[in-house]
Amino acid sequence: MTKLLDTTPAADGFRMPAEFEAHAGCWMLWPERTDNWRQGARPAQVAFAAVATAIATSEPVTVGASAAQYVHARSMLPDAIRVVEMSSNDAWMRDTGPTFVVGNGAIRAVDWSFNAWGGLNGGLYFPWDQDDLVARKVAEIEGCDRYRPPLILEGGSIHVDGEGTLITTEECLTNPNRNPHMDKGQLEILLHEYLGVTQVIWLGKGVVEDETDGHVDNLCAFVKPGEVALTWTDNKRDPQYKVSMDAYERLMESRDAGNRRLKVHKIIQPGPLTRTVTEAAGLDANDTVSQRQPGQRLAASYVNFYIGNSVVVMPLLDPKHDKEAASQLKRLFPRHRLIGVQSREILLGGGNIHCITQQVPVAPRITSPAASQESSQKSSQKSSKSRRAKTGA
Repeated sequence: MTKLLDTTPAADGFRMPAEFEAHAGCWMLWPERTDNWRQGARPAQVAFAAVATAIATSEPVTVGASAAQYVHARSMLPDAIRVVEMSSNDAWMRDTGPTFVVGNGAIRAVDWSFNAWGGLNGGLYFPWDQDDLVARKVAEIEGCDRYRPPLILEGGSIHVDGEGTLITTEECLTNPNRNPHMDKGQLEILLHEYLGVTQVIWLGKGVVEDETDGHVDNLCAFVKPGEVALTWTDNKRDPQYKVSMDAYERLMESRDAGNRRLKVHKIIQPGPLTRTVTEAAGLDANDTVSQRQPGQRLAASYVNFYIGNSVVVMPLLDPKHDKEAASQLKRLFPRHRLIGVQSREILLGGGNIHCITQQVPVAPRITSPAASQESSQKSSQKSSKSRRAKTGA
């Protein structure tokens, strides 16, 4: 029986681990909205299945699918991937699923409030009631107690190093369509209380035309403590140049929770890419959903990757730049196998690989006080014997 806790993770000794720490598994949702995923969502389902299959070579994967799509999803996914029946409004597990925290030998879930990236003030669809239940459902299946913060927040709007540092964007977290009654200071207090972080690095805007109001996971991500990957272009005429340069300058002026200066790795951006007439025409009309227009710039980024236990799954988006981006990422993750997945269909829906995934961390080991004392005594006895042997005593 899982519980809704009335304390906070920080008070209970829990913290949010980095994505590059060990995983117990990964969660995803199955796409089916025909007003967001073209051609009845079939091309998107192929891309989601490819992402799930790639991650499953590294760790267990669970996919939540609606009752109407369960049999179809099961048929498209390898047997090794668990499929569970789960209602949702769309398929963005990073934003609707729980953020996991670890401590005291356990994992717990942070169940943020969700309003479809802006509610009735710029949100992307209505209703979002089933999405707001996803985190609770995942927590119960995982057997985790959960916290319910007084904060609207999406998992893609934050990235952590696991050692107390969090990066985010002003464009998203201070947007009045999320938490209009809070300023930066109040937001930082809640991020500390619910994620255990002690240092927040504020970037300005996110990737150009990112309809999530500038999620940081599309712009910048920790690859290890003290090091980040940043979406980059050298084209000064591209509006992304100004955004990335501002982020770069802020990062270079910042220090993390360990008082280290950050090392910034620039990752080439795709394109710029735009939505084609055919792609825009393949959607069902719906007055409650943000409209997709031909010629619209897509918020494409190679930084929207997933770090698994032994693989990094990256989006393949642009034949002109895929190879260079893969080389850049491979240098950052030399111990991981890099798997590229054709993911334009995910991009057309408004995000990419990181946006549709949520890692479940491994619960930390805990040693009882008695065991710790026994271990300490054994170590002391071993050390004493060693000294006597060396001295001949």
